[in-house]
Amino acid sequence: MNAGKQKIDLRDVARLAGVSLGSASRAMNGAGASAATQEKVSQAAAALGYRPNHAARVLRSRLSRTVGCLLPDISNPLYAQVFRALEDEFLRHDYLLLLANGANDVDREVKALGTFTQRGMDGVILAPGNERNAELVEALRLLPMPAVVFDREVSGAHDAVLIDHAGGVRRVVERLIGLGHRNIALVLWQGDTRPVRRRVQGFRTAFQAAGLPVPDLLVQARSVTASVNAEVTELLGRPDRPSALIVQGTHMLNSALRAISARGLQVPRDISVVAIGDTPFAAEHDPAVSVLDIDQAETARCLVDLLLTRIAENGLPQRKARVGLRYVERDSVAPPARASR
Repeated sequence: MNAGKQKIDLRDVARLAGVSLGSASRAMNGAGASAATQEKVSQAAAALGYRPNHAARVLRSRLSRTVGCLLPDISNPLYAQVFRALEDEFLRHDYLLLLANGANDVDREVKALGTFTQRGMDGVILAPGNERNAELVEALRLLPMPAVVFDREVSGAHDAVLIDHAGGVRRVVERLIGLGHRNIALVLWQGDTRPVRRRVQGFRTAFQAAGLPVPDLLVQARSVTASVNAEVTELLGRPDRPSALIVQGTHMLNSALRAISARGLQVPRDISVVAIGDTPFAAEHDPAVSVLDIDQAETARCLVDLLLTRIAENGLPQRKARVGLRYVERDSVAPPARASR
């Protein structure tokens, strides 16, 4: 084998075969690829003189077919949706996904990563609630198996799937500004996580790009599942009360809608509402609530593809995949009353 062939890796095989890296990986492993894909990949590998290295072959022969999944709060319906989409995608590849609830507690998160190691899992997908904690970062660094970080900014050379929260919130605010809204409130939790930081960034950027002052209407609750009834009630009692509300999640949305109703206000006649994350509650509410939503299936495919290709070929460079958000407008958004008169 000449020097040029020594540098051949699975990406070269995938490129010559005209398939994705994930498809090439599955074909080389003999699992989850069609006969046609396996034939194309086999021919490409032969043409390039590609042979998986011995260490990778040994690793594959010892696969447990299990993957650990660490999520910050499984009581949050949005994370439950993520897990279900991941579970379905991994089952397609004959993998069992095991869930650990970090509960936004760093001790629990570190212990879960240790358990994943003890159980000999093939890989880990994680969205820690304490992404900047030094102990958590060190525990992740010491993992002996590949890990893919979901929507967090954790120190280290880890593969990651990142959601475009800033772009999504900016588009919603721009839509509301276009309808005539100026006093727009943003209701989130106070955690120091990437989604929170990026949503606030997108909110501010939209006003700045429109040449408008950023309203002092940011509410941050103590937890994702906390009620924001008191906070929203206070906002609605101001002389310059918000004419539109962007609110995170199911629990906060429910309490915000109760606060609106208790003030004798109607959606969308008196106030427009957009929820971050779609749930049956938002879709079935009267009026149906507009949402900024993640494509769960696409997100799961990205996470699974990154992890399985990393398991198959651990020498790949660091990779980051980005997933956009879709805005679904329903009956809860309208021009502000004073703009429509």
